[in-house]
Amino acid sequence: MQTASDDWLGLAGKIVVVTGAAGGIGQAIVRGFAAAGCILVLLERDPALCASLVTELEATGIRAISLAADVSSEASIRSAANEIASILGPVGILVNNAGILRPGSLEALSLDEWNLVLNVNLTGYFLCAQIFAEQMKEAGGGAMVHIGSVAGEFPQPHSGAYSVAKAGVHMLSRLIAVEMGPAGIRSNVISPAMVITPMSVRSYADPDLRRSREEMVPSRRIGMPEHMADAAVWLASDRAAYVNGIEVPVDGALPRNLLGFIPRPGFSA
Repeated sequence: MQTASDDWLGLAGKIVVVTGAAGGIGQAIVRGFAAAGCILVLLERDPALCASLVTELEATGIRAISLAADVSSEASIRSAANEIASILGPVGILVNNAGILRPGSLEALSLDEWNLVLNVNLTGYFLCAQIFAEQMKEAGGGAMVHIGSVAGEFPQPHSGAYSVAKAGVHMLSRLIAVEMGPAGIRSNVISPAMVITPMSVRSYADPDLRRSREEMVPSRRIGMPEHMADAAVWLASDRAAYVNGIEVPVDGALPRNLLGFIPRPGFSA
């Protein structure tokens, strides 16, 4: 029997690290955990990008700091982790969100571009998981949430190594769940599809393009960063305490509509 509580999620006071915190999804995730009473650590290559968000959070009474970190560098993440531990204590929640996308066909893709995307989108997730797991073990457990993509399950053409990296994130998360589960660490993935962020909002300013994309989604609307944040907060919370090693699609059922894209005379709605 559960009892009513102001901290129903069980997150108040937890130290949360969010990588790529200045992006559209990153900022929404930060605000989501702040609303749950968490202490926030915002990691970015340039922490100045997070300055206004930190000020916003502090104005509401939430403790937040921003630190410089390159997720593709073990030394950089190790330095940030040590600083966090000395200032705040051990991290209880990690949200691997930092990512990049580079267009290009496989035939024309350079090795440098291939490695760049993999280093940030996959190796960076591994390094953060490995390093912050040390602190979680000290604290008796923790939760990791990794931002994947439907492109990790369905190939996204002409996007370089992006789909390969996101598919790797899915398997990495499952391995973390299996290997670190005995230490009380949970690991799960959120897989967005189309999301309106500051980087994509210009495309959606075209009403015809937006309408055509909305019509592809069974939910008939495009995802927002807040939808990803809600899923991340739930997965990290006590309400998902027995959820481990899964991928949660937050996509309006877009991939489930595959057969709906095929013309079928006599079967149209």
